[in-house]
Amino acid sequence: MKAPDYLLIGHMTADLTPGGRIAGGTVSYAARTAAAFDLKVGLLTSMLADEPLLSSISPYTADLTMLPASETTTYENIYLPTGRVQYVRGAAARIRAADVSDHFLGAPLVHLAPIADEIDWDVAALFPNAVTLLTLQGWLRRWDSDGRVHFKRWFDADILRHINIVVFSEEDIVESPDIEAAFAGVVEHLFVTRAEKGGTYYHRGQPIPYSTPKVELVHPTGAGDVFAASLLASLPALNFDMLAAARTAAALAAISVTRSGLESAPTREEVLTVMGETPRKGNT
Repeated sequence: MKAPDYLLIGHMTADLTPGGRIAGGTVSYAARTAAAFDLKVGLLTSMLADEPLLSSISPYTADLTMLPASETTTYENIYLPTGRVQYVRGAAARIRAADVSDHFLGAPLVHLAPIADEIDWDVAALFPNAVTLLTLQGWLRRWDSDGRVHFKRWFDADILRHINIVVFSEEDIVESPDIEAAFAGVVEHLFVTRAEKGGTYYHRGQPIPYSTPKVELVHPTGAGDVFAASLLASLPALNFDMLAAARTAAALAAISVTRSGLESAPTREEVLTVMGETPRKGNT
């Protein structure tokens, strides 16, 4: 079997909202985004076998491996005057190196997308010939016996040497801001997103700020996932020009916050428009 163009590893989530149970998690936004780049998307995930929310992303995944689980990873966000309190109400099966099928090992673009610390770290070492991107947030989470989510500091230089690109939000590390410098010192390409302020791209430790288009905010959920997936998915078409990919990703993430839910992922037409307008090496 031929490897997918873009391999996603991580849990789709069921998010409990006042309007009902909806699909979420990085893989849900990233699958739609990568498909909009006309890439064949593979997904290694775990959830309840007859999970109805799978229909939200299955049209965008050409190659799906689903590990059996007694429940789907489920999140509930409760908003208080003091801020958001997040709970894990269920967790699917852990994803281990042995779960990665042989044909997945040939994927040229690999996106490690943990959402609830569900991916074993050694999975990162399986793809020496790929461009591997990690969206870090899920490795920074732990939860107590009540399911309440807390920050967990994570930094492992040995694991990070297998990863080409790391993306996280400044909000992900608010309890440990020094981790930004630690990652910048190890990861070749680090992106720290800062919402409407744009972000910082560290290339081998050297910071390069980038901006994001100004838009009217409707809902920010998923913008970071769209950014990361657009960054990785655009690289082949941009001759692996990382700054051009960052501009592309920032523009598509900005579009995403003008919509809500999974529909915030870009369309094929939006991808083509943004790619056509993106300055790149040799162009001004």
